[in-house]
Amino acid sequence: MKPLHQRLNLYTDGNETYTFVPVEPVGARSLTIYRNSGDIVLNPPNTPLPATAERSGKTIYGILGMVTLVASEYIIILTGRELKGRLMGQNVYHATDYDILPLNPDVSVANPPNAVEAHLQALVRSHLYGGYFLFSYGWDLTRRLQAQWTAIEGDKEKALWEAADDRFFWNRFLQTRLIDVTISKGDNNLSPYILPIVYGTFDIRPTRLNGHYVKLCLISRRSRYRAGTRYFRRGIDHDGNVANYNETEQILFVESANPESGEEGSSVQLSFVQIRGSVPLFWAEVNTLRYKPDVQIMDLQDTLDATRKHFLRQTSEYGQTNLVNLVNHKGHEQPVKEAYEHQMAELNLPNVRYDYFDFHTECKNMRWERISILLDKIQDDLIKNGYFHLDSTKNKPVHMQTGVIRTNCMDNLDRTNVAQAAIAKWTLNRQLKVLGILPEGDELDNHEDIAKDFREMWSDHANLISIAYSGTGALKVEFTRTGKRTHVGALEDGYKSVMRYLKNNFFDGARQDAFDLMTGAWIPGRNWSPSSLIADRRPLIVRAVPYVLWYSVFMIFAGLTLPRSSDYSLTYYFLLWIILAALSLTFIMFHGIEYVSWPRLMPLNDIIFYDGPGYRSGNHGKGFGIGSLDAKVGAKRKGRKRAGSRLDEVEMGSKRLD
Repeated sequence: MKPLHQRLNLYTDGNETYTFVPVEPVGARSLTIYRNSGDIVLNPPNTPLPATAERSGKTIYGILGMVTLVASEYIIILTGRELKGRLMGQNVYHATDYDILPLNPDVSVANPPNAVEAHLQALVRSHLYGGYFLFSYGWDLTRRLQAQWTAIEGDKEKALWEAADDRFFWNRFLQTRLIDVTISKGDNNLSPYILPIVYGTFDIRPTRLNGHYVKLCLISRRSRYRAGTRYFRRGIDHDGNVANYNETEQILFVESANPESGEEGSSVQLSFVQIRGSVPLFWAEVNTLRYKPDVQIMDLQDTLDATRKHFLRQTSEYGQTNLVNLVNHKGHEQPVKEAYEHQMAELNLPNVRYDYFDFHTECKNMRWERISILLDKIQDDLIKNGYFHLDSTKNKPVHMQTGVIRTNCMDNLDRTNVAQAAIAKWTLNRQLKVLGILPEGDELDNHEDIAKDFREMWSDHANLISIAYSGTGALKVEFTRTGKRTHVGALEDGYKSVMRYLKNNFFDGARQDAFDLMTGAWIPGRNWSPSSLIADRRPLIVRAVPYVLWYSVFMIFAGLTLPRSSDYSLTYYFLLWIILAALSLTFIMFHGIEYVSWPRLMPLNDIIFYDGPGYRSGNHGKGFGIGSLDAKVGAKRKGRKRAGSRLDEVEMGSKRLD
């Protein structure tokens, strides 16, 4: 694999250029980006810098890419990193700090030229600092161990970005300009400057077990396709990509030497991969301020084709795919379960097997140990699918993983985390016994050091995946961390549920915009109006009612502190403000959809007001059609009726073409 530059010095020549000079090797070709033209040039070796160039006081640890906003294009550079561990002899870092450099000399990041540019810059920063990004200069974090071993010969002459798995190369869109220059101009090979990052988790811990030095590693990789937040990215798109798709790899290294001696190397490497992803249907949960949003399943003409694409891609990549569905069989979630099962029966795909586990029924009353029922159910598949086993004393792998477990619940978070951790522990126990490190009859839980590491790694992993999608840490993580479920843990889950409700309803719109902007899901179109990002076009009454509510609540509490000549004297006072507060709250809930923080770059109007075939659990929070969303969609519907509407025009988060 061709090396990357690990440290760069940045020189700025007034309003003319940014030049990045590698710290080592000395004399390496520097990179210049011209601010006025946007041209990217790789300079000859030992090119002198302009006499007027000023050096930045920060060390640059990589270029994440370039993003175009309204007033300027910007270079995103990495200025802070934290070492998380070593994998296969290479350092793995967590990105911690960034700078954003404008190309347009007339634009300042500190003082944006207008409110729209300030808003877009804020989206970029919120995405960078709100995500958990990982990178390595010498090891491809985007691909699992087995995939790298399979392609080892072909990768020798490739740059890191060329070998990366496109799904998990998170900043692939941001690196488009550098990659295009590299591809189009042979002499301008910018590969040493193109740093792939992964949005995911990484943890590696050494320990000793029965006299053996071992390391346990856990990596997750989040797909950049159909990426976003909990309620604004559900289901599948027309290309077969599903929301909240994560590949999780658990690696066991058996060390060939005592790590304390300073030597590195593992004689045995075992990798076990699982995946998770949203139910592969066109479905959504439409926020209306109700605790449980309206479930909507859209029966589009290409639903079967999209689902088929998804599973054919999975079997091509991983082999046999075993589906573990944890969605409830009754209540709010039942329609999603039934539609999923109906779809799988229609497809009847080879190499795809469906299993259902009624998690909430089997594990109710905190009987979490009953997850073993699921393990018994899929045990034969786990044995058949196997895991990747590499031994340095042998010329070829001892085992290959020939299949994968794909787990889902509604969010692919809490129940999925518990199930995946249980499956991973079952597999780790089996691997340790095959290697002779654990004798038959012994279990991982009997060895507190490694058992504690395992629980903590999977708990941290669950929390980070949950924060990325829902905005809070995972629920049920107490069971993963301690192996027990207590009432204190249930109270913590209650708090997280409340926080999820608040974030998903009132803050996730901007977060979704940031995902769409940074992954390239949204690109400015000819008819795009920048003012739509910051203008509040809701009717005055819709905007005013929350202020009436808060003022009424304030007056009620103020009334508690007023001097009173008699209790009767304040009765009408309290009655007035309580009635106003109740009427305001009723109005807000009745028009709840108007108060949700919706994405603005890629509005979901065609989902919110979908009226084609399928299923809808309710139609709450829509009011009398006085709001801006209702007005917009009403106009769209009239236009469609005149032009003739087609079901396949319904968007599920794809790029807008208007």
